Amino acid sequence: MTDAYDRFLASDPGLLRMLSALSTVCAVLLTLGVIAALDAPVPILVTGALTAMVSTAAVTEPRPCDQALTLAMGAPVALAVMAAGSALAPNRVAADVVFVLLIFAAIYIRRLGPRATTLGIFAFQLFFVTQFVETRVEQLPQLSLAVLVAFTSSALVRFALLRSPPERTLARLQRAFELRLALVLDTLIDVTEGGPEAPHTERTLGDLRRYTARLHTAAMMIQNRLGTSTPDERTATTIQRRVPQAETAAERLAILVLRVLWPGADIDTLTPHLTQLRPAGPAIDTRDAATLPVLISELRSLRAAIGPDPLRSTGAGPAEVRNRLLGYHSDEQLPGASPAMQDVFRSAGDFAHALSGLHPAADREASPVHGTLEAARSRAELIAADSGVAKGAAPKQQGTRVRPTTRTALQVATGSALAIVGGELLSPERWYWAVFTCWVVFISTASTGEILVRGYRRLLGTVAGVVAGLALAALIGNTSWLAFALAVLSVFGMYYTIAVSYTLMSFFVTTMIGMLYALLRTLTPGVLVVRIEETALGIACGLIAAQLVLPVHTRQRTDQLLRDALERLRAVLSQSLARLGGESGGDLLAPARALDSALDSLRQSVQPLITPISPLLSRRRTALCVLGLLETAAFHTRSLAATAQLMPAALHIGADPRLVNEAGRIDRNLATLINQVAVQGEGDTTLVRGPGIPAQLAVSEGGARPEDVNATRRVLRHLQRVDESIQGLARTLHLPVHDDS
Repeated sequence: MTDAYDRFLASDPGLLRMLSALSTVCAVLLTLGVIAALDAPVPILVTGALTAMVSTAAVTEPRPCDQALTLAMGAPVALAVMAAGSALAPNRVAADVVFVLLIFAAIYIRRLGPRATTLGIFAFQLFFVTQFVETRVEQLPQLSLAVLVAFTSSALVRFALLRSPPERTLARLQRAFELRLALVLDTLIDVTEGGPEAPHTERTLGDLRRYTARLHTAAMMIQNRLGTSTPDERTATTIQRRVPQAETAAERLAILVLRVLWPGADIDTLTPHLTQLRPAGPAIDTRDAATLPVLISELRSLRAAIGPDPLRSTGAGPAEVRNRLLGYHSDEQLPGASPAMQDVFRSAGDFAHALSGLHPAADREASPVHGTLEAARSRAELIAADSGVAKGAAPKQQGTRVRPTTRTALQVATGSALAIVGGELLSPERWYWAVFTCWVVFISTASTGEILVRGYRRLLGTVAGVVAGLALAALIGNTSWLAFALAVLSVFGMYYTIAVSYTLMSFFVTTMIGMLYALLRTLTPGVLVVRIEETALGIACGLIAAQLVLPVHTRQRTDQLLRDALERLRAVLSQSLARLGGESGGDLLAPARALDSALDSLRQSVQPLITPISPLLSRRRTALCVLGLLETAAFHTRSLAATAQLMPAALHIGADPRLVNEAGRIDRNLATLINQVAVQGEGDTTLVRGPGIPAQLAVSEGGARPEDVNATRRVLRHLQRVDESIQGLARTLHLPVHDDS
C-alpha cells in the first residue's frame, strides 16, 4: 500500500492536481446541496454549480491570505456581472457588445498580476453563465444567493475541509522529487542489469529518459514554490541549491553509466530530441564487465539511501550507505577498471554527496562507520556553500511595441465577436460554445501555431467526448443518479487532467455536458453534433483573429525564446568560468535554473513545429535538432555551474591562459549565435573553431587532492561538450564555422 501511494505521489507531485480536482468537486457538491435544500429551480442550480467550479479553480495564488483576499474581491465582481448580464439578456445585441468589451477588459487587466487575472476570469465566466442559463432580472435574488453560496462553499473547502498550507505542499513536492529520483535509479539499475544486449533495453532507455524529464519537472515545481512556502529566505535558497544538485548528479550518473555500457557512443544528454540512446559501438571493456556487479550493488545502495525498496533491500541503513559511497567522492577505494567506469563510481559519490544535502537530519545521525571523515567533509562543503547563496539576476526581456496582454485582448475580443456572429448563424440556441472555445484556445498561448495546436487538441477531445457521452447515455438509460455520478466524475477528470493533457480535459468537459443533458432529458445526437460544429467555429475564429490582429507567428516566437535561452546560457557560462578564475560571486545555480525556465518556454513554443501532425517535416527535424543541442548545452552548462560552485576557493583553474582563450572564443561564438538569431539569418557572421579545450591543466602550485584533479577534468569535459553543442547549433542554423586551430 505504501509503495502504491509513493508511486501515486510521484505521478502527481505535491498532489496538486488531485487537490485541485477534489476541491472543485467538493465545492460543487456542497453548493448544489445547499441550493437544492432551498428548493431552487434548475437554472439556479446550474448557476451555483458553475460559479463554484470557477471560484475554486481560478484562484491559484500560493498563500492562503492572498487566496482569501481574491475570493473576497471576486464575490462582488461576480454579483455585479451577474446583475449586468441578467439585465442585458433580453437585448441580444446589447448583451453581445457588452460581452465583447468585457472579454477585452478581462484579458487586458492581466498585466496587473495574478489577482487581476483571476478577477477577469470571474467576470468572463459569470457573464457567460448569464447568457448560457438565460437569466432574468426577477431571478437576481436567487442568483445572488447561489453566487454567495458558491463562493462560501469554495472558501470552506479551500480553508477548512481540504486545507493545504504552502509548507505542507512544498514538503509533498520534495517527497515527490525524492520518489522520482528513486524511479530514475530503479530504471538505471534495470538498464545496467540487463546490459546492452537485453531484449527490452530500448524500452527501458525510453523510461529512463521519461523519468529524468519528470524529475526535472518536479525540481521546477519546487523552484516555483520556494518564495511562498518557506519560513525564511535562507531556507528557500538552501533548498534551491540542493534540489538542482541532486537532479544534476542523477542525470550525470545515468549518462556515465550509459557511456560505460556503450563505449565510444556519443551520449552527452538524456534529451529525447536527438538520436536514440542505443547506438552501435565496441563491446564493453573486460575489466568493466567484471566490475558491473559491484556497480549494480552500489546503485542499489544509492537507491536504499533515498528510501528502502522492498524489492531491493540491501540490509544497510541510509546513513551507513551514504557514508560508504561518499568515499568515492575523493577517489577512495575506486575499482580497478577503465577511467570511464571509475568516473561512474566518482559520480556515485557525487550523488551520495547530493543526497546528504537532501537528508541533512539523517546525515547528522550517521553512525561511525567507514567514510565518516568524508561524510563530515561533505557536510562542511554543503554548509559552506549554503552560507554564501545569493540570487542571480536573469537577463531582461527585450521590449516590444505592444504589450502581450494588449495584443491578446484585441485578438480574443475580435475572435469572440466573430464567434458570436458565426455562432448565432449556426445555432441561435448554442452560440455560446463558439465564444467559450475562442476564449480558451488563447489561454497559455503566445503564437498562432500554439493556438492551432491547442485548437486541434480541443476539437479532438470534443469529438471523443461526444462519442463517449452518447455511449454512456445509451448505457445508463433513465438512471438519473448514475448520470449525476458520471457528471461529477467528469468534473473531477477535467481538473485532474488539465495540467497534463488538454485533449483529455476537453474530453471530460464534453462528457460532463452530455451527462447534464441526459439528466435534463434533452440529450440528442443533434445537440452534441452542434457542439462539435460550434467548437470548430470557435477555433477558426480564434485563428482568424490571431492572424489578422497583431499576429505573432511561430517562427517569431521561437526565435525570441531561442535568443533568450542562448543569452541565459551565456550568462551562466560566463559566471561559472569567472568563479573558476577566482572571482567571488553569488549563487550559480539560480541563474542555471533560470536557464531551465527559458528552455521550458522554448519547448512549449516549438510544439506546433514538432507535433506529429505537422506537414513541415524539414522544419520539424530542424526544431528537434535545435532543441536537442540546446538541451545538451544546458545540461553541461548546469553541470559546470554545479561543479564550479563546489570548487575550493584556492582552486583557480579558470586562470590558465589556455582556458581563458578558449572561454573567450566560446563566449564570442555564443554572442555571434545570438545575433544570428536576432537578425533571422541575415548578415555575414561566422563562428570560430579553435584548437579545443586543453586536455589537462595545472590545478594548483602544490600537490592537488585527487578530487580536485577529477573536478578539473570534469570542468574541461563539460566545457568541451558545450563548445561542440554551440558549433552544432551553428551548423543546424546554417551559420558557417571557421577553423582557427
